[in-house]
Amino acid sequence: MESSAVAETLEAMAASFVALAACAGRVDGNAAGNVAPAGADPLQNEADACLDGMAEVGGLEARLAALKVHFAAGYAHAAAALAAPAGSPQECTAREMAVTAEVACVLTVSERSAAALLADAATLTEGLPLTLAALGAGTISWQHARVMCDETSGLDPAAAAALEAHFLDPAAPFAARGCPAGELVPGRFRAKARSWRERHHPVSIEARHRKGAKERRLELVPDRDGMAWLSAYVSADVAAGVWSRATDAARALQGPAEARTLTQLRADVATSWLLGGVVEGTPSPRAQVLVTVPVFSLLGVATEPATLDGYGPIPPSMARRLVADGATSLMRVLTDPRSGAPLEIGRTSYPVPNAMRQWLRLRDGRCPFPGCNNHSLDNEADHLLAWSDGGGTGISNLGQPCRKHHRLKHSSRWKPVGATKDQPPGWISPSGRSYPSEQQDWEPPHWPDHPGIAGEDGEDPEWEPPTGPDKPAGAAGPGETEPPLPVDPFPDWELFIAA
Repeated sequence: MESSAVAETLEAMAASFVALAACAGRVDGNAAGNVAPAGADPLQNEADACLDGMAEVGGLEARLAALKVHFAAGYAHAAAALAAPAGSPQECTAREMAVTAEVACVLTVSERSAAALLADAATLTEGLPLTLAALGAGTISWQHARVMCDETSGLDPAAAAALEAHFLDPAAPFAARGCPAGELVPGRFRAKARSWRERHHPVSIEARHRKGAKERRLELVPDRDGMAWLSAYVSADVAAGVWSRATDAARALQGPAEARTLTQLRADVATSWLLGGVVEGTPSPRAQVLVTVPVFSLLGVATEPATLDGYGPIPPSMARRLVADGATSLMRVLTDPRSGAPLEIGRTSYPVPNAMRQWLRLRDGRCPFPGCNNHSLDNEADHLLAWSDGGGTGISNLGQPCRKHHRLKHSSRWKPVGATKDQPPGWISPSGRSYPSEQQDWEPPHWPDHPGIAGEDGEDPEWEPPTGPDKPAGAAGPGETEPPLPVDPFPDWELFIAA
């Protein structure tokens, strides 16, 4: 951080302290029995003051973290400047250990934590200026900054700058949609950053997957209280299939007489399969996996990654194997060549309700509640505005919350709002605060150099994506108040890719 940035951070912190004092005064005043303004609910005023205070504290913690980064990087730089040139690698290592030990003692943390802080401070100050600026402004947390450091490690400077700009620069080409990075819980931000990194990594995902597949293994880690962790490092499609199958079997065992939770049932089902195979009385459903494959990747003429629901980008060879080895049905999805957003789902073999459910899976990708990770195959379609209250069955009035947040919607004052054809709903909390939706990170497709169709002169014709307005949608389906899907703007897509 430059001195001007440090001064701005300190000024922002001073303003936050004033705001915190006001929040504390509102809480203390209500506790002391002071009369609230006319028409105001004193308990609601106290609740709002506590929420406002927590928000201010979150911003202060982020700014303090930015200052800690500034001083840690500054100390490392000053210590290096004070020391004479190292005469050997061993002497250089000893000096780094001395710096780490000093920081650990000053902060009263372990040397491992101090080393991590120094490494992150060097990364942020030297290679991630947008992340450090956002941290100093209080718009992202220290956990978000750590995620950015982790996900940019191993990337060249240009790739790291592109990843950072995608999430933190609104003016970047195809900037991240939906709520800002700082309004995503760190776990969801890590998932989105990892997904973007996988799609744009300078080394192809095929090569990285081949290397990773050689490391597959099964591990046993003892734990306390007579328990242990059993984990498998396998390819993503296998892991997703095992998880889906175990979850479906566990749900089939649930009932009024079953005292075990879904989590416990899932573990019991999986271990019983491993120890004795599928025993009588244990459901054994087929694994259900949703994978979205760019058509050129499916045909083998492009290397653009496919997307495995609940996981993220996977190699196109893995997607082709899923289609060839076990897919009983294939759903065609046409995407906008300008943005990558889905435009239309083929309906030749599905009735309209099934097509709408598939569209919801593509639009949302997961439960739309803030921070929820339940992926689409485990969620339930739900009317945002109930049918009995006048809500229709159109896409913009549908969501797919998980069972927990479906129950939350119907048993509390949490309210999903603002869904569209392309955007999942945001939420309004009982306190009236609005939380925007997390949207899919769609991007334009990567067109191969030779898509497989030639013009009259034998050369590949230059195809330009449509720039005019979308065509009007077709007639509404039975029971719908609006068209669930737009008309296909590219009906002859199969001719374009035909050999």
